[in-house]
Amino acid sequence: MTQDARRPFGRVLTAMVTPMHPDGAVDCDGAARLAEYLVDEQGNDALVINGTTGESPTTSGVDKESVLRAVIEAVGDRAKIVAGVGTSSTYYTIELARQAEKAGAHGLLVVAPYYNKPPQAGLLAHFTAVADSTGLPVLLYDIPHRTGVAIATDTIVKLAEHDRIVGVKDAKGDLTATSWVLKRSDLAYYSGEDALTLPMLAAGGVGVVGTSTHLTGALTKKMIEAFDQGDHAGALQLHQQLLPLFTGIFRTQGTILVKAAMNARGLPGGPVRAPLVDATEAELAQLRIDCADSGLPLDMT
Repeated sequence: MTQDARRPFGRVLTAMVTPMHPDGAVDCDGAARLAEYLVDEQGNDALVINGTTGESPTTSGVDKESVLRAVIEAVGDRAKIVAGVGTSSTYYTIELARQAEKAGAHGLLVVAPYYNKPPQAGLLAHFTAVADSTGLPVLLYDIPHRTGVAIATDTIVKLAEHDRIVGVKDAKGDLTATSWVLKRSDLAYYSGEDALTLPMLAAGGVGVVGTSTHLTGALTKKMIEAFDQGDHAGALQLHQQLLPLFTGIFRTQGTILVKAAMNARGLPGGPVRAPLVDATEAELAQLRIDCADSGLPLDMT
């Protein structure tokens, strides 16, 4: 398998926040501008739109389609656009998947159904039904600390037999489980935890679907490229440099701090929707420290 074939969505993807106006309405023009910044300045190969970082639990189907179409129009000719469509309902997930395909998305991110905790047979049936519903490639999203249920190794390996299930966004934090899947399948593994990107590359991963990459995208890509080129010392140096942001962006809920960062930089962000709350002054001050420690000052003046 060639390197490109191993990476259906490139090396660096950002789970993009959804910019909003002061009244809480989605800002489609802002979404387009933010997407351009992430692709043109932060070097993203692809963007995930309407994921959890994009506040998918509190945006409507109309919101999701509007933002997705705006981003595709802005950067879809030079980056792949992956639509987050996962919900607790197989029926509604399929509806969102078909909506995304019609809008022109290049792929789907499908999280394990959350809160209702289906058994593994239910997960297998859910992901298979969604993959069957469109012609788009699918990334499974395994994040048990959010969903309440992990996608078991045997389940992932079985799902890998589906022609359109091409990879995993892995936020399980279990590199042993990841390694067993990689040994038994050809799935493309993207780290769903920014700080585990380099360790996952060593285990056979191909890249990251990041949150801190709103700020660290260009250097994260440089880190992955250094690893690919055998410059492991250089990759390690960048990993250690970026650790304060890889982890600091999650000092509170990631969306909150990313939007605070975008606002501080004069980029589209806006407020978060309830039940999230905007960053406090203390949280913003700590974010400035984390950015400075990573060599990426927050205030670009």
